[in-house]
Amino acid sequence: MSRGTIVEAVKSGRVLVSDGAWGTFLQKKGLQPGECPELWCVERPEDVLDVAKGYIDAGADMVEADSFGGTCFKLEHYGLADRTAEINEAAAKISRQAAGDNNWVIASIGPTGKMLLMGDVTEKELYDAFKEQAVALEKGGADAVCIETMSAIDEAGIAVKATKENTNLEIIATFSFEKTTNDDYRTMMGVTPTDAANAMIAAGANIIGTNCGNGIERMIEIVREMREAAPETPILVHANAGSPIIVDGVDTFPESPEDMKAQVPALIAAGANIIGGCCGTSPAHIKAMKSAI
Repeated sequence: MSRGTIVEAVKSGRVLVSDGAWGTFLQKKGLQPGECPELWCVERPEDVLDVAKGYIDAGADMVEADSFGGTCFKLEHYGLADRTAEINEAAAKISRQAAGDNNWVIASIGPTGKMLLMGDVTEKELYDAFKEQAVALEKGGADAVCIETMSAIDEAGIAVKATKENTNLEIIATFSFEKTTNDDYRTMMGVTPTDAANAMIAAGANIIGTNCGNGIERMIEIVREMREAAPETPILVHANAGSPIIVDGVDTFPESPEDMKAQVPALIAAGANIIGGCCGTSPAHIKAMKSAI
């Protein structure tokens, strides 16, 4: 594999570029409210490929997969739990095709929507769900998983453990934080960036980070705290295109590609090694941030 590992690339001194938002572009291609985005990997693969290819063409070094809601728990809402392996393998294959031989596929694994704290799922059930998804993503050609938009350490830790014990994939684990009235950052479950960094490294993640919830300006503060907690571990950031504002009843993200590009040097200085986008970002945003790097 000529591309090596993501960690090796970071350790060599490279700042890497990841991809941007997916859901927005699937919606533009016709994804309807209440429709399963992941099923498009089987039923409309060319449309999914077009999204992934758009980011690679913009200069991304890695691309996710249309697998964020790909656990059996999420797919069961659509009556598709029995097709979990099929859908995730298809998702990874599409992104592998877009990425080619020189770029990485960091297939997405999102929260299950189940909470151990509430007793509506067991640790084994979570483990088995994440294992099934990760194994299928590896079979489809993923290089890594991006366990993302996490808020609870227990769920994220189980996802890391299930992936580490059943695949050879690199593991990225990112949390979504909000600024509190105390002027610090926490997930909705009360997890701080320091807590997240320490717990995910202990669980076996190769790369840590943050995604969604904030534009680059606030991500800089979060990354700075994570870097202090984890001086040697690569950090990935998928920032929103600013904080959303409502325009005609629709969430709109105000930061332009040039706005995000201007903040990239400060994000790198804070300790980020891999920079991409989340909500509101497009291939144009990724291209702009790539040029800054």
